[in-house]
Amino acid sequence: MDYESNSWIWEGVYYYPHLFGGLMLTAALLGLSTSYFAGVGVPSLPFLWSDFGIFHKKKHEKKRIRVYMDGCFDLMHYGHANALRQAKALGDELVVGVVSDEEIIANKGPPVLSMEERLALVSGLKWVDEVIANAPYEITEKFMGSLFNEHNIDYIIHGDDPCLLPDGTDAYALAKRAGRYKQIKRTEGVSSTDIVGRILSSARDAKDCQDCNGTSLHGEPHKESESKGAQISQFLPTSRRIVQFSNGKGPAPNARIVYIDGAFDLFHAGHVEILRSARQHGDFLLVGIHTDQTVSENRGNQYPIMHLHERSLSVLACRYVDEVIIGAPWEVTKDMISTFNISLVVHGTVAENNSLLTGENDPYKVPKSMGIFRLLESPKNITTTSVAERIIANHEAYMKRNAKKAESEKKYYAEKKYVSGD
Repeated sequence: MDYESNSWIWEGVYYYPHLFGGLMLTAALLGLSTSYFAGVGVPSLPFLWSDFGIFHKKKHEKKRIRVYMDGCFDLMHYGHANALRQAKALGDELVVGVVSDEEIIANKGPPVLSMEERLALVSGLKWVDEVIANAPYEITEKFMGSLFNEHNIDYIIHGDDPCLLPDGTDAYALAKRAGRYKQIKRTEGVSSTDIVGRILSSARDAKDCQDCNGTSLHGEPHKESESKGAQISQFLPTSRRIVQFSNGKGPAPNARIVYIDGAFDLFHAGHVEILRSARQHGDFLLVGIHTDQTVSENRGNQYPIMHLHERSLSVLACRYVDEVIIGAPWEVTKDMISTFNISLVVHGTVAENNSLLTGENDPYKVPKSMGIFRLLESPKNITTTSVAERIIANHEAYMKRNAKKAESEKKYYAEKKYVSGD
Protein backbone atom coordinates (compact mmCIF):
# COMPACT_ATOMS: atom_id res chain seq x y z
CA MET A 1 0.00 0.00 0.00
CA ASP A 2 1.24 3.47 -0.87
CA TYR A 3 1.63 5.21 2.49
CA GLU A 4 1.50 8.75 1.07
CA SER A 5 -1.69 8.25 -0.93
CA ASN A 6 -3.47 6.59 2.03
CA SER A 7 -2.07 8.63 4.87
CA TRP A 8 -5.63 9.59 5.87
CA ILE A 9 -6.26 5.96 6.85
CA TRP A 10 -3.35 5.92 9.28
CA GLU A 11 -4.41 9.29 10.69
CA GLY A 12 -7.87 7.79 11.25
CA VAL A 13 -6.41 4.84 13.13
CA TYR A 14 -4.49 7.18 15.39
CA TYR A 15 -7.12 9.87 16.08
CA TYR A 16 -10.35 7.79 15.91
CA PRO A 17 -9.45 4.17 16.95
CA HIS A 18 -12.96 3.13 18.07
CA LEU A 19 -14.76 4.61 15.07
CA PHE A 20 -12.15 3.18 12.74
CA GLY A 21 -12.62 -0.31 14.25
CA GLY A 22 -16.38 -0.11 13.71
CA LEU A 23 -15.96 0.93 10.11
CA MET A 24 -13.55 -1.92 9.49
CA LEU A 25 -16.15 -4.36 10.85
CA THR A 26 -18.81 -2.83 8.58
CA ALA A 27 -16.40 -3.17 5.66
CA ALA A 28 -15.99 -6.85 6.38
CA LEU A 29 -19.77 -7.38 6.47
CA LEU A 30 -20.21 -5.41 3.24
CA GLY A 31 -17.54 -7.57 1.64
CA LEU A 32 -19.52 -10.69 2.54
CA SER A 33 -22.81 -9.23 1.30
CA THR A 34 -21.38 -8.13 -2.05
CA SER A 35 -20.00 -11.58 -2.66
CA TYR A 36 -23.43 -13.04 -1.74
CA PHE A 37 -25.42 -10.71 -3.99
CA ALA A 38 -22.80 -11.07 -6.75
CA GLY A 39 -23.00 -8.04 -8.93
CA VAL A 40 -24.72 -5.54 -6.67
CA GLY A 41 -22.25 -2.67 -6.74
CA VAL A 42 -21.19 -1.03 -3.51
CA PRO A 43 -19.25 2.21 -3.59
CA SER A 44 -15.63 1.80 -2.55
CA LEU A 45 -15.01 2.43 1.11
CA PRO A 46 -12.31 5.03 0.67
CA PHE A 47 -14.74 7.06 -1.44
CA LEU A 48 -17.35 6.99 1.34
CA TRP A 49 -14.87 7.84 4.05
CA SER A 50 -13.36 10.73 2.12
CA ASP A 51 -16.82 12.28 1.85
CA PHE A 52 -17.25 12.10 5.61
CA GLY A 53 -14.19 14.32 5.99
CA ILE A 54 -13.52 12.97 9.45
CA PHE A 55 -9.94 11.96 8.72
CA HIS A 56 -8.83 15.13 6.92
CA LYS A 57 -6.93 17.40 9.27
CA LYS A 58 -7.16 21.02 8.30
CA LYS A 59 -3.73 22.30 7.42
CA HIS A 60 -3.38 26.02 7.90
CA GLU A 61 -0.30 27.91 6.78
CA LYS A 62 1.45 29.66 9.62
CA LYS A 63 0.60 33.37 9.68
CA ARG A 64 3.52 35.48 8.52
CA ILE A 65 4.47 38.09 11.10
CA ARG A 66 4.88 41.58 9.66
CA VAL A 67 6.91 44.11 11.61
CA TYR A 68 7.33 47.84 11.11
CA MET A 69 10.26 50.09 11.87
CA ASP A 70 10.69 53.72 10.90
CA GLY A 71 13.44 56.28 10.89
CA CYS A 72 14.99 59.24 9.14
CA PHE A 73 17.84 57.11 7.74
CA ASP A 74 19.82 60.24 7.01
CA LEU A 75 23.48 59.50 6.27
CA MET A 76 22.75 55.76 6.19
CA HIS A 77 25.29 53.75 8.18
CA TYR A 78 25.84 50.24 9.51
CA GLY A 79 23.94 51.15 12.70
CA HIS A 80 20.77 51.72 10.65
CA ALA A 81 21.41 48.48 8.78
CA ASN A 82 21.90 46.53 11.99
CA ALA A 83 18.71 47.94 13.48
CA LEU A 84 16.73 46.78 10.46
CA ARG A 85 18.47 43.40 10.56
CA GLN A 86 17.36 42.97 14.17
CA ALA A 87 13.83 44.13 13.35
CA LYS A 88 13.56 41.59 10.51
CA ALA A 89 14.62 38.85 12.96
CA LEU A 90 11.49 39.59 15.03
CA GLY A 91 9.16 38.72 12.15
CA ASP A 92 8.92 37.31 8.66
CA GLU A 93 8.42 40.52 6.65
CA LEU A 94 9.88 43.94 7.40
CA VAL A 95 8.10 47.13 6.39
CA VAL A 96 10.16 50.30 6.81
CA GLY A 97 8.81 53.83 7.12
CA VAL A 98 11.06 56.64 5.88
CA VAL A 99 10.22 59.87 7.70
CA SER A 100 9.40 62.88 5.52
CA ASP A 101 11.73 65.86 5.11
CA GLU A 102 9.17 68.13 6.79
CA GLU A 103 8.90 65.89 9.86
CA ILE A 104 12.69 65.66 10.19
CA ILE A 105 13.05 69.46 10.02
CA ALA A 106 10.33 69.91 12.66
CA ASN A 107 11.75 67.33 15.08
CA LYS A 108 15.52 67.17 14.49
CA GLY A 109 16.78 69.73 12.01
CA PRO A 110 17.55 69.77 8.27
CA PRO A 111 18.25 66.36 6.65
CA VAL A 112 21.42 65.94 4.63
CA LEU A 113 19.96 63.52 2.08
CA SER A 114 16.80 63.99 0.02
CA MET A 115 13.80 61.66 0.36
CA GLU A 116 14.72 60.03 -2.96
CA GLU A 117 18.24 59.25 -1.73
CA ARG A 118 17.03 57.93 1.61
CA LEU A 119 14.46 55.70 -0.10
CA ALA A 120 17.17 54.27 -2.38
CA LEU A 121 19.37 53.50 0.61
CA VAL A 122 16.62 51.79 2.63
CA SER A 123 15.27 49.84 -0.36
CA GLY A 124 18.80 48.65 -1.09
CA LEU A 125 19.14 46.84 2.25
CA LYS A 126 18.91 43.04 2.13
CA TRP A 127 16.50 42.80 5.09
CA VAL A 128 13.84 45.23 3.84
CA ASP A 129 10.69 43.87 2.16
CA GLU A 130 8.54 47.01 1.77
CA VAL A 131 9.04 50.76 2.18
CA ILE A 132 6.53 53.45 3.17
CA ALA A 133 7.63 56.91 2.03
CA ASN A 134 6.89 60.10 3.99
CA ALA A 135 6.09 58.33 7.25
CA PRO A 136 5.33 60.50 10.30
CA TYR A 137 7.93 60.97 13.03
CA GLU A 138 5.37 60.20 15.73
CA ILE A 139 3.27 57.02 15.79
CA THR A 140 -0.12 58.73 15.95
CA GLU A 141 -3.42 56.90 16.52
CA LYS A 142 -4.42 57.43 12.88
CA PHE A 143 -1.12 56.19 11.50
CA MET A 144 -1.05 53.24 13.89
CA GLY A 145 -4.52 52.26 12.68
CA SER A 146 -3.25 52.45 9.11
CA LEU A 147 -0.32 50.20 9.96
CA PHE A 148 -2.51 47.58 11.62
CA ASN A 149 -5.44 47.62 9.19
CA GLU A 150 -3.97 48.54 5.79
CA HIS A 151 -0.43 47.21 6.07
CA ASN A 152 -1.27 44.24 8.34
CA ILE A 153 1.51 45.10 10.77
CA ASP A 154 1.75 42.93 13.88
CA TYR A 155 4.45 44.79 15.81
CA ILE A 156 6.13 48.20 15.78
CA ILE A 157 9.87 48.10 16.46
CA HIS A 158 12.33 50.67 17.84
CA GLY A 159 15.72 50.69 19.53
CA ASP A 160 16.34 50.93 23.28
CA ASP A 161 17.40 54.58 22.93
CA PRO A 162 14.59 57.07 23.60
CA CYS A 163 12.84 58.80 20.70
CA LEU A 164 11.33 62.00 22.07
CA LEU A 165 9.10 64.61 20.48
CA PRO A 166 9.85 68.33 20.90
CA ASP A 167 7.53 68.42 23.95
CA GLY A 168 9.51 65.62 25.60
CA THR A 169 6.93 62.85 25.15
CA ASP A 170 7.65 59.36 23.79
CA ALA A 171 7.01 59.08 20.02
CA TYR A 172 6.06 55.39 20.49
CA ALA A 173 3.81 55.75 23.55
CA LEU A 174 0.63 54.66 21.72
CA ALA A 175 2.24 51.54 20.28
CA LYS A 176 3.48 50.57 23.74
CA ARG A 177 0.03 51.04 25.29
CA ALA A 178 -1.50 48.94 22.51
CA GLY A 179 0.83 46.06 23.40
CA ARG A 180 2.17 45.95 19.85
CA TYR A 181 5.66 47.31 20.53
CA LYS A 182 8.97 45.45 20.54
CA GLN A 183 12.43 46.76 21.34
CA ILE A 184 15.82 46.02 19.82
CA LYS A 185 19.34 46.84 20.91
CA ARG A 186 20.91 50.03 19.62
CA THR A 187 24.16 49.59 17.68
CA GLU A 188 26.93 51.30 19.60
CA GLY A 189 29.60 53.57 18.22
CA VAL A 190 27.80 55.38 15.41
CA SER A 191 24.94 57.74 14.66
CA SER A 192 24.09 60.30 12.01
CA THR A 193 24.96 62.99 14.56
CA ASP A 194 28.37 61.40 15.05
CA ILE A 195 29.02 61.25 11.29
CA VAL A 196 28.11 64.92 10.83
CA GLY A 197 30.58 65.70 13.60
CA ARG A 198 33.29 63.67 11.87
CA ILE A 199 32.70 65.52 8.59
CA LEU A 200 32.87 68.94 10.23
CA SER A 201 36.03 67.92 12.10
CA SER A 202 37.60 66.59 8.90
CA ALA A 203 36.82 69.87 7.17
CA ARG A 204 38.58 71.77 9.96
CA ASP A 205 41.53 69.40 9.77
CA ALA A 206 41.78 69.94 6.02
CA LYS A 207 41.78 73.71 6.52
CA ASP A 208 44.39 73.46 9.27
CA CYS A 209 46.46 71.20 7.03
CA GLN A 210 46.49 73.88 4.32
CA ASP A 211 47.39 76.54 6.85
CA CYS A 212 50.41 74.54 8.07
CA ASN A 213 51.53 73.30 4.65
CA GLY A 214 50.20 69.77 5.12
CA THR A 215 52.16 68.84 8.26
CA SER A 216 49.20 67.29 10.10
CA LEU A 217 48.78 63.53 9.99
CA HIS A 218 45.58 61.63 9.30
CA GLY A 219 44.15 60.26 12.53
CA GLU A 220 46.06 62.87 14.62
CA PRO A 221 43.91 66.04 14.62
CA HIS A 222 45.27 69.39 15.69
CA LYS A 223 44.65 70.61 19.21
CA GLU A 224 42.26 73.20 17.82
CA SER A 225 40.16 70.40 16.31
CA GLU A 226 40.21 68.51 19.59
CA SER A 227 38.97 71.52 21.46
CA LYS A 228 36.09 71.83 19.06
CA GLY A 229 35.08 68.22 19.51
CA ALA A 230 36.78 66.19 16.78
CA GLN A 231 35.04 62.88 16.32
CA ILE A 232 36.74 59.51 16.70
CA SER A 233 34.89 56.31 15.84
CA GLN A 234 33.82 54.25 18.85
CA PHE A 235 32.89 51.21 16.77
CA LEU A 236 34.20 47.91 18.13
CA PRO A 237 34.07 45.39 15.28
CA THR A 238 33.57 41.70 16.05
CA SER A 239 33.66 38.63 13.83
CA ARG A 240 30.09 37.85 14.88
CA ARG A 241 28.81 41.15 13.50
CA ILE A 242 30.48 40.51 10.16
CA VAL A 243 28.90 37.04 10.03
CA GLN A 244 25.49 38.54 10.81
CA PHE A 245 25.79 40.86 7.81
CA SER A 246 27.27 38.28 5.45
CA ASN A 247 25.27 36.10 3.06
CA GLY A 248 27.48 33.19 4.08
CA LYS A 249 27.47 31.71 0.58
CA GLY A 250 30.16 31.43 -2.03
CA PRO A 251 29.70 31.54 -5.80
CA ALA A 252 28.39 28.52 -7.73
CA PRO A 253 31.03 26.50 -9.66
CA ASN A 254 30.27 28.16 -13.00
CA ALA A 255 29.17 31.55 -11.70
CA ARG A 256 30.15 34.72 -13.55
CA ILE A 257 31.91 36.74 -10.83
CA VAL A 258 31.92 40.53 -11.16
CA TYR A 259 34.41 42.62 -9.17
CA ILE A 260 34.11 46.27 -8.24
CA ASP A 261 36.25 48.14 -5.72
CA GLY A 262 36.39 51.50 -3.98
CA ALA A 263 36.33 53.30 -0.65
CA PHE A 264 32.53 53.31 -0.30
CA ASP A 265 32.89 56.04 2.31
CA LEU A 266 29.68 57.65 3.67
CA PHE A 267 27.67 54.93 1.91
CA HIS A 268 25.14 56.79 -0.26
CA ALA A 269 22.53 56.31 -2.99
CA GLY A 270 25.19 56.53 -5.71
CA HIS A 271 26.91 53.51 -4.19
CA VAL A 272 23.66 51.53 -4.10
CA GLU A 273 22.89 52.22 -7.74
CA ILE A 274 26.36 51.39 -9.09
CA LEU A 275 26.35 48.14 -7.09
CA ARG A 276 22.94 47.30 -8.55
CA SER A 277 24.28 47.97 -12.03
CA ALA A 278 27.41 45.88 -11.41
CA ARG A 279 25.37 42.93 -10.09
CA GLN A 280 23.35 42.85 -13.31
CA HIS A 281 26.50 41.93 -15.25
CA GLY A 282 27.02 38.60 -13.51
CA ASP A 283 25.85 35.98 -11.03
CA PHE A 284 27.99 36.96 -8.03
CA LEU A 285 29.16 40.44 -6.98
CA LEU A 286 32.48 40.68 -5.15
CA VAL A 287 33.29 44.12 -3.73
CA GLY A 288 36.77 45.25 -2.71
CA ILE A 289 36.93 47.79 0.15
CA HIS A 290 40.16 49.80 0.17
CA THR A 291 42.15 50.23 3.38
CA ASP A 292 42.07 53.50 5.31
CA GLN A 293 45.69 54.15 4.30
CA THR A 294 44.93 53.60 0.60
CA VAL A 295 41.95 55.97 0.76
CA SER A 296 44.00 58.65 2.53
CA GLU A 297 46.84 58.38 0.03
CA ASN A 298 44.51 58.85 -2.92
CA ARG A 299 41.93 61.30 -1.56
CA GLY A 300 43.65 63.32 1.14
CA ASN A 301 44.32 63.04 4.86
CA GLN A 302 40.77 64.04 5.81
CA TYR A 303 39.47 60.79 4.30
CA PRO A 304 38.03 58.31 4.97
CA ILE A 305 35.25 59.59 7.21
CA MET A 306 34.27 56.01 8.12
CA HIS A 307 36.98 53.47 8.85
CA LEU A 308 37.48 50.17 7.04
CA HIS A 309 35.22 47.92 9.11
CA GLU A 310 32.40 50.47 9.18
CA ARG A 311 32.57 50.82 5.41
CA SER A 312 32.70 47.05 4.94
CA LEU A 313 29.52 46.50 6.96
CA SER A 314 27.65 49.17 5.01
CA VAL A 315 28.54 47.45 1.74
CA LEU A 316 27.75 43.96 3.10
CA ALA A 317 24.27 45.16 4.08
CA CYS A 318 23.45 45.99 0.45
CA ARG A 319 21.17 43.42 -1.19
CA TYR A 320 23.17 43.44 -4.43
CA VAL A 321 26.44 42.42 -2.77
CA ASP A 322 27.42 38.79 -2.29
CA GLU A 323 30.86 39.12 -0.71
CA VAL A 324 33.47 41.75 0.20
CA ILE A 325 37.25 41.82 0.44
CA ILE A 326 38.04 43.77 3.60
CA GLY A 327 41.17 45.76 2.81
CA ALA A 328 41.40 45.16 -0.94
CA PRO A 329 44.60 46.29 -2.71
CA TRP A 330 44.57 49.39 -4.91
CA GLU A 331 45.74 47.45 -7.95
CA VAL A 332 43.75 44.55 -9.40
CA THR A 333 46.45 41.95 -10.09
CA LYS A 334 46.54 38.79 -12.22
CA ASP A 335 46.93 36.69 -9.07
CA MET A 336 43.87 38.32 -7.53
CA ILE A 337 41.80 37.65 -10.66
CA SER A 338 42.83 33.98 -10.60
CA THR A 339 42.32 33.59 -6.84
CA PHE A 340 38.74 34.82 -6.93
CA ASN A 341 37.95 33.52 -10.43
CA ILE A 342 36.89 37.01 -11.52
CA SER A 343 35.16 37.16 -14.91
CA LEU A 344 34.66 40.93 -15.14
CA VAL A 345 36.09 44.01 -13.42
CA VAL A 346 33.91 47.12 -13.46
CA HIS A 347 34.17 50.75 -12.36
CA GLY A 348 31.68 53.63 -12.38
CA THR A 349 31.99 56.79 -14.44
CA VAL A 350 31.22 58.91 -11.36
CA ALA A 351 33.87 58.40 -8.69
CA GLU A 352 36.49 60.26 -6.68
CA ASN A 353 39.78 60.83 -8.56
CA ASN A 354 38.94 59.04 -11.79
CA SER A 355 41.92 60.94 -13.23
CA LEU A 356 44.17 58.37 -11.50
CA LEU A 357 42.83 55.56 -13.67
CA THR A 358 45.21 56.17 -16.57
CA GLY A 359 48.90 55.64 -17.26
CA GLU A 360 51.32 53.66 -15.10
CA ASN A 361 49.27 54.22 -11.94
CA ASP A 362 46.11 52.77 -13.47
CA PRO A 363 44.91 50.10 -10.98
CA TYR A 364 42.96 48.35 -13.75
CA LYS A 365 45.72 47.95 -16.33
CA VAL A 366 45.84 44.15 -15.85
CA PRO A 367 42.10 43.48 -16.36
CA LYS A 368 42.16 45.95 -19.26
CA SER A 369 45.00 44.00 -20.91
CA MET A 370 42.99 40.79 -20.39
CA GLY A 371 39.88 42.32 -21.98
CA ILE A 372 37.75 41.85 -18.85
CA PHE A 373 37.35 45.49 -17.77
CA ARG A 374 34.20 47.55 -18.32
CA LEU A 375 33.39 51.16 -17.40
CA LEU A 376 29.80 51.43 -16.20
CA GLU A 377 27.69 54.57 -16.56
CA SER A 378 26.95 55.68 -12.99
CA PRO A 379 23.18 56.03 -12.46
CA LYS A 380 23.60 58.91 -9.98
CA ASN A 381 25.98 61.87 -9.88
CA ILE A 382 26.75 61.58 -6.17
CA THR A 383 30.11 61.21 -4.44
CA THR A 384 31.31 61.12 -0.83
CA THR A 385 32.78 64.58 -1.31
CA SER A 386 29.53 66.03 -2.67
CA VAL A 387 27.62 64.67 0.35
CA ALA A 388 30.21 66.07 2.76
CA GLU A 389 30.09 69.44 1.00
CA ARG A 390 26.36 69.72 1.69
CA ILE A 391 27.11 69.61 5.40
CA ILE A 392 30.11 71.91 5.23
CA ALA A 393 28.16 74.47 3.17
CA ASN A 394 25.45 74.57 5.87
CA HIS A 395 27.71 73.90 8.81
CA GLU A 396 25.98 76.35 11.13
CA ALA A 397 22.61 74.61 10.74
CA TYR A 398 24.19 71.19 11.25
CA MET A 399 26.25 72.32 14.24
CA LYS A 400 23.01 73.52 15.82
CA ARG A 401 21.31 70.23 14.98
CA ASN A 402 24.26 68.29 16.41
CA ALA A 403 24.32 70.28 19.65
CA LYS A 404 20.64 69.43 20.16
CA LYS A 405 21.11 65.74 19.43
CA ALA A 406 24.43 65.42 21.25
CA GLU A 407 22.76 66.33 24.54
CA SER A 408 20.19 63.53 24.25
CA GLU A 409 22.87 61.04 23.18
CA LYS A 410 25.06 62.04 26.13
CA LYS A 411 22.15 61.38 28.47
CA TYR A 412 21.47 58.02 26.79
CA TYR A 413 25.05 56.83 27.29
CA ALA A 414 25.09 58.08 30.90
CA GLU A 415 21.97 56.04 31.73
CA LYS A 416 22.67 53.13 29.35
CA LYS A 417 22.06 49.60 30.60
CA TYR A 418 22.79 46.28 28.98
CA VAL A 419 20.05 45.06 26.64
CA SER A 420 20.21 41.38 25.73
CA GLY A 421 20.09 40.20 22.16
CA ASP A 422 21.21 41.72 18.87
